[in-house]
Amino acid sequence: MTRLLQAWRGEVQARALYNLLADRVDPRRAEVIRAIADAEASHRERIEQRLRELGEPIPDPAGVKLSLMQRLQARLAPVPAVMARMEAAEEVEIQDRYKRSTGDPQTDAVLQSIRAEEQGHSRSLESMQAAHRGAERPASGPQGKLNRILGRETWHRTGSGWISGAIYGANDGLAAVFGIVAGVSGATGGSGFVLTAGLFGAIASALSMATGAYLAERSEGEVAAANVARERQEVIENPDEEKEEVSLFYQLKGIDKDTADKLAEQLAKDPDALLKVHAADELGGAVEGSSQPVQSAVAAGVSTFIGAMVPVIPFFFLRGGVAVITAAFVSLVAHFLVGAAKSFFTLRTWWSAGLEMTLAGVIVGGITYGIGLVLKVSG
Repeated sequence: MTRLLQAWRGEVQARALYNLLADRVDPRRAEVIRAIADAEASHRERIEQRLRELGEPIPDPAGVKLSLMQRLQARLAPVPAVMARMEAAEEVEIQDRYKRSTGDPQTDAVLQSIRAEEQGHSRSLESMQAAHRGAERPASGPQGKLNRILGRETWHRTGSGWISGAIYGANDGLAAVFGIVAGVSGATGGSGFVLTAGLFGAIASALSMATGAYLAERSEGEVAAANVARERQEVIENPDEEKEEVSLFYQLKGIDKDTADKLAEQLAKDPDALLKVHAADELGGAVEGSSQPVQSAVAAGVSTFIGAMVPVIPFFFLRGGVAVITAAFVSLVAHFLVGAAKSFFTLRTWWSAGLEMTLAGVIVGGITYGIGLVLKVSG
């Protein structure tokens, strides 16, 4: 009974996660992921049927919620990382939850039938991971052939969002200026020089991050434009292979090969139409004009400045040892919070990511403070 309820809960959560992920990927992969989500609903119905046969009440699916961390990671973390996590979860279910005997042959039969379908889900996720990376996989059928074609076009790439840039900007600003504040505090005993050094360090860090983010995002826009230009050149120079790619994309959507070939042939008569299909499916819609360098610059600059000002703020009001201790405390708390926020993108547990960032802060602050003390003594 416990195994059935665990499996039921897992299916409800898995469907919710799949639907969140499907909203973030290109239409071709979204169809596959939504199909898997629908299958999870079917699995849940089979488990509920078995529970009814056993005379057990059916839990309310509305009572099964994804945690805030799960939702944020599904919406913000890099898609390949989410796929890898989902594939790992599928593997656990295949090798453990649905494989071990419950002692009830009928329940085992239900779980074994679901296990066979979960193995298919795992293969689908593995295929999407490889296709997303542009890696060649030794698969058969349309997916394997498509992966081999895309694997040769290594210039495809996707970028990360400005939200992750903001978090990492806060991380960089906090870490850098905390080191400055700790070092100058050690050298001066927490005098007014700490405020001056920290303030200008925060401004310099923010400007550096903002200009870096602007140039990086602008470069990404140029890469997207170059991708389209190269794809246009592929259409001109290798029309047969491009037609085959389009046909394979349609086959992966469930269209039979003959119909897919005819559609590709028809599209090939208009190179611009063929290019639009590639932009939507092969490039995931990341084409010319999609970059936002100003938005990225503002997000990175502002977040870096905010993070950098955390260890500086106490020195607006305090001096001496009290200011140093207060700055160290608020800075380490901020280190933990920023580290926990980074787990949205790394898929690590929030507390381990937070503690790791805090430890890094302790090391940076301790070393720079120690160097400051040495300089004070020798000076």
